[in-house]
Amino acid sequence: MIESDRELSGLVQKLWDNDVNRLKPGKDYRISLQGKAGDVMAINDDNDGAGYPLFTFVDENIFKKETFLAFISLLDNYESDTGEPEIVTPEEEAENHKFLDSIVQTPTMKIAHKYLVEKHLSPENEKEFKQQLYKIWFELYARRGSSRPDSSGFEHVFVGETRGGRTVIGFHNWIQLYLQEKLGHIDYKGYSVNANSPQPDENKHIMALQFSWKNGIKPKGSIFIGVSPEFEFALYTLCFLSSPNERVKVQFSLYDVEIVCHHYNQKHIGTTYPVLVKYQS
Repeated sequence: MIESDRELSGLVQKLWDNDVNRLKPGKDYRISLQGKAGDVMAINDDNDGAGYPLFTFVDENIFKKETFLAFISLLDNYESDTGEPEIVTPEEEAENHKFLDSIVQTPTMKIAHKYLVEKHLSPENEKEFKQQLYKIWFELYARRGSSRPDSSGFEHVFVGETRGGRTVIGFHNWIQLYLQEKLGHIDYKGYSVNANSPQPDENKHIMALQFSWKNGIKPKGSIFIGVSPEFEFALYTLCFLSSPNERVKVQFSLYDVEIVCHHYNQKHIGTTYPVLVKYQS
């Protein structure tokens, strides 16, 4: 591992250890992996490796916690089709700020902020730090093929978008996945593995999967499961600000993970998600 990865790994381990709102697999939630997804995807696919939903149980009391509550309030603020301009109402803007207000108070975001200040990558002043986060995550930009601002880092990563109505892009968050599955908008098609990736495990916190959402297809998506919104927000912000590379390798807890983080104009997050390389023995 290169030196900066080692430093970042130590920091991510610290974020993990301080993620007090993380759910426990088998206790706070249960998933049902079922079969491996097929390689070819269609909405009514015969290759569907899963006849049942991914989530069999989630203790929704967790969603009453402040950061979860603030996060969930943001999920219905977006127009999923890219090319449709986003209109941000004053109420939605206030919800964005409320979410940032709640997460900067958490142990994980405090650790991330302290590190970024030490590296001269973020302002020490909390108000200025929140402005920086707002710009990275919530400022709108035009995604490929669109002339008008129709996307943001937050929408892409945490909410999900559709391109041409048929392809799902982004959508790397387990809370949105669970809530949309509960509403009947998600059809889980099975887990994704290739020759080099480890078998998924119902008691682990990262998996790759295939699903359809509304009328669109996500052939392969990779997500953390059961972690808090603030953990993901802290981790992805760290990778975005501290690494020029679009793939950052980190080791923490039981996992060797590559964090993919694409920059958009160096100002915004284009996309970011975890790729499980292997379990640490």
